[in-house]
Amino acid sequence: MENLRDDIKTIINSAYPYIEEFNPAQKAVIESGYLDDKSNYIICIPTASGKTVLGVLPALKTILDGGKAVYAAPLLSIQNEKVKEFKAFEEHGITVGRHPSSSDLSVMVFESFDALTRFSWNTLRDVDTLIIDEFHMIGEFTRGPTLEAAITRAKIINPSIRIIALSATLRNIEEIEGWLEGKCIEHDYRPVPLNKEVLDAEMFNTKNKNDVIVKILEKSIKDKSQALSFVSTRRFTESLATYVSKKINKKINVRQREKFKEVAEKILEVPKRKGSLPTSTCLKLAESCEHGVAFHHAGLFNEQKEIIEDEFRNGNILMITATPSLMYGVNLPSKTVIIRDHTRWTQFGPQPIPVFDYEQMSGRAGRPQYDDVGYSYLIAKTMDEAQNLQEHYVEGDIELTNSKLVDNKDAIYRQIIAQIASTLSKNLDELVEFFGKTLYGYQMKNNPSMALFAEDSLKYELENALSFLLQNGIIRATPEGLKTTEFGNLIAKSNYSVETAVKIKEYISDVSELNVEEFIYALCETPDLPLISFKGRKSKDPVQEKLSEHGLFAVDIGNPEATAVSLIEWINERSEYEIENRYNVYSASTRRSAYEASRLVKFAKDTSEVLGNYSNLKEFDIMSARLYYGVKVDIIPLVVGVKRLGRKRARNLVNIFGNDLSGVSENELQKVDGIGPKLAEKIRLFTSK
Repeated sequence: MENLRDDIKTIINSAYPYIEEFNPAQKAVIESGYLDDKSNYIICIPTASGKTVLGVLPALKTILDGGKAVYAAPLLSIQNEKVKEFKAFEEHGITVGRHPSSSDLSVMVFESFDALTRFSWNTLRDVDTLIIDEFHMIGEFTRGPTLEAAITRAKIINPSIRIIALSATLRNIEEIEGWLEGKCIEHDYRPVPLNKEVLDAEMFNTKNKNDVIVKILEKSIKDKSQALSFVSTRRFTESLATYVSKKINKKINVRQREKFKEVAEKILEVPKRKGSLPTSTCLKLAESCEHGVAFHHAGLFNEQKEIIEDEFRNGNILMITATPSLMYGVNLPSKTVIIRDHTRWTQFGPQPIPVFDYEQMSGRAGRPQYDDVGYSYLIAKTMDEAQNLQEHYVEGDIELTNSKLVDNKDAIYRQIIAQIASTLSKNLDELVEFFGKTLYGYQMKNNPSMALFAEDSLKYELENALSFLLQNGIIRATPEGLKTTEFGNLIAKSNYSVETAVKIKEYISDVSELNVEEFIYALCETPDLPLISFKGRKSKDPVQEKLSEHGLFAVDIGNPEATAVSLIEWINERSEYEIENRYNVYSASTRRSAYEASRLVKFAKDTSEVLGNYSNLKEFDIMSARLYYGVKVDIIPLVVGVKRLGRKRARNLVNIFGNDLSGVSENELQKVDGIGPKLAEKIRLFTSK
């Protein structure tokens, strides 16, 4: 602390009172002089070593010196977590928010920062320091290209911007350092030492890897600690949680049982508050929670996931079984991490997880301020397999961090559109120049085997992409150079993939009258709609039959079909309970999918307008509202006009009083279940307009 300025020290002591002194990794970074040096920096230290504070320090220095800072994170969950954490700075006169136009310190997801580099150049030029959390994700297929292009554009538009990249260990650090034109500080200190082991079922005299997990959890219970267990699929999270919860039942004391019962009750309250009976997934989750084990995946209600996360932090859950997505996002460290599945399903079948992902999952073990050691256990079936896993994961090197910009076709389309829409690139040569400055371009030029034809290869990729964009009316050639069409501008201002936009355009162009069910199915086949997945191997015939009812014929019944049917039922006012029971799907995802589908329909309306097709605009509005609220057409005015009324109470009102409520008194309205004085007053105000 003695190396910090007094004003920064005061804020850190106030916002992070548990930090009495910096750990060796933090000290090494601070003593490097990175706070006073104007260079870009990459800070590579292990998970749970206090990277956030090392990003906060230069941000605070910038703000206290009259500047602005952006803290960029890959996920909304991390953004929410950091905004909450940084709110402590507001006591010292620092405004914290989600956009630099209104905040001294703004926390943005990568996509929002990318949009800033495309459309808000004046605001971007006001940003003095950019902190990038989870910087190693630059090599990830989905979000990596967005981050890579955003950094490249930011450096062009605001050459004085200073970048501090916070990362887990990177193997090809010198290459990344060269591209970022910065310095790297590496340190291997971890506040909580991490023991990594490979255990096999044979050493426990069993063939079942789940029995090994039971043994590990029993040890955790004795130690009064908790465990996180990673498996490859949603179904496996449930089956493991159910199996383990039954096995440890006798190990739980009376006080724990009471706490676990309270958690289970909270889980069951969530669907009830939404007007649905608990689904079978809810019941299964509550049952395993009663024994101190919870599963966590995308098929749960968001509120249920929040309950699980909060109760785990409070010590009221012994173990969470989760899909690997939990290795990013919310901060849920645990003394013990168990990695049961070292493969995951891909379009090419089961594939080994990357060493990098193994490291990320293992890094969740050991809670600073709580544990003096963390344990990571990778589970094998046999001794031979254990030996192979030991060599590959525990002793092996992480993968090289390589750009995925050109591998991800949609990313290259979107970045070309962004460059042309923002007038930064007007022709092929200028596009080649921009992409040559990306990590992809840098790696191509600096690879001895690729350097000779790097530019030709890049030009070939860009020519193919430009051809596609021209053919689909997204860009156009003019005497002044390449320009985006109105349709292209619409894509540029959205976060939707080019594939989604083109599919919507093609659908609109081919139909004269909007068929709601058919269009829902079309949206479910785009990459931007979150899909509702099947729960297991039960018959998919009910889904096929429902599609057939609406003249929709599908040979292969998969998650897009499950999602289409769920949304069709949703707009016909079916509850999650009814949808799950009828179609054997994770219906808790329905509201999220319906919300995103509603936004896609609005995008379709905007697309229709820029194409000069005005025939279905009102129908798009109605369809968007139906998806958002989950209602039939007749009660749209009621659920839109009366805030917080909801579809269930709205339907009850119409069933009892009919569609005309103008003559119904507030006293009569209050006789309907769930309608109190305030809501009754709102309804009367609405109906009297």
